[in-house]
Amino acid sequence: MFSKKANTIFQDVITTYKKVDTVDQPFHNKYDKDQDLIGHLLYRKCWIDTVQWAYEDIIRDPNIEPVTALKLKRMIDASNQDRTDTVEFIDSYFLELYKKVQPKSTAKINSESPAWAIDRLSILALKIYHMHLETVRADATDEHKAACQKKLDTLLEQRLDLSTAIDDLLGAIANGDKYMKVYKQMKMYNDDELNPVLRGTK
Repeated sequence: MFSKKANTIFQDVITTYKKVDTVDQPFHNKYDKDQDLIGHLLYRKCWIDTVQWAYEDIIRDPNIEPVTALKLKRMIDASNQDRTDTVEFIDSYFLELYKKVQPKSTAKINSESPAWAIDRLSILALKIYHMHLETVRADATDEHKAACQKKLDTLLEQRLDLSTAIDDLLGAIANGDKYMKVYKQMKMYNDDELNPVLRGTK
């Protein structure tokens, strides 16, 4: 099933990142895009999410210098754009994969594309990883660990449900029971022409 591959890659990304555990470490994709394009895209997607998770932690430091915070905010903005672009590349992969499928006359569209559901699965992998750490934290109280264990149980159930939903969606598209229709995000705040603050500054 597709979700098994995705979840395995996501866990591998997080484990690999945590070996160095710094946002400025070099990125090396373990999947060749010519040999395994979807593996390549999934690995890149989760790496972006993992680095951005660290960015979001760092910027919340109450003692962070304003100049540093502003620089980091720019990095988060760039990461968000990279994340969106990668999600759209994943949807393009599925559009190509299923382009010969003729949807049935009764076929319906899904509320979100496969890639945006996969985006949530990637972020869920990070939530699970970090919540697990809280359940075994040496300096945490038993009450804290127990509360985090309950949250972890919910996150694990959520991953199972979301994984099933993604596999069901891809199966329905492959069978012609559902069809894909992808709308680009069309983010405006990063565009020099669409953001009035940026317009004319370059």
